[in-house]
Amino acid sequence: MSRELLKGLIDLIDESDTETIFRILVRFVPEEKVLPDEIEAIKRANESIEKHGTVSHDSINWD
Repeated sequence: MSRELLKGLIDLIDESDTETIFRILVRFVPEEKVLPDEIEAIKRANESIEKHGTVSHDSINWD
């Protein structure tokens, strides 16, 4: 899919849906370049989740 095709699709979006589409598209645009320590932190978090799993929201005492 080309950028031109995406631009054409955007032109077809109803004006009332523009804000929603904008919010969705912005999520795919990186705010800034990922730093090496951030990549390492994500790697360690993924390894921890793989080894220890996660905690469900229902298991947490929110009070």
